[in-house]
Amino acid sequence: MNHLLETAQAISAVGFLAYGIGCLTTQTMRAEFLRFGLPRLRVLTGTLQIAAAIFLFAGYVYPVCALLAATGLCLMMIVAIGVRSKIKDPAVGFLQALVCFLLNAFIVQGYLIRLEVFNWKS
Repeated sequence: MNHLLETAQAISAVGFLAYGIGCLTTQTMRAEFLRFGLPRLRVLTGTLQIAAAIFLFAGYVYPVCALLAATGLCLMMIVAIGVRSKIKDPAVGFLQALVCFLLNAFIVQGYLIRLEVFNWKS
C-alpha cells in the first residue's frame, strides 16, 4: 500500500475518532451544535464519525471499508461547509472542514485506484 495513503488514512481515522468522542462527551461540542442550530444532530454526528474512524482502521485489512468511510466523511464535510456558510462563520471556520474534505477525497481517490474501480489502462 502507498505510505502516503496509509498516513492520510491514519490521520483521518484518529482525527475523526477524537472529534466524534468530543461530540458525544464535551460541553464545547454541545455549545457548537447549538450555535450551528443542530443540537439534535450532535449524537448522530459523533456516532457516525466514530463509526467512520473504525471503518478507516478496518480499511487496512478490508479496503472497501476505507473507501466507504472516506466517501461518507467527504459528504459529511460538504454538509459541514454548508452549515458554516449558512451561519456565516468567518472563512477560517471553514478551514478544518475543507482540509478534512480534501484529506478524505485523497483517500477515496487512492482506494478507487487501488481497487481498480476505474480501469486506467484502457
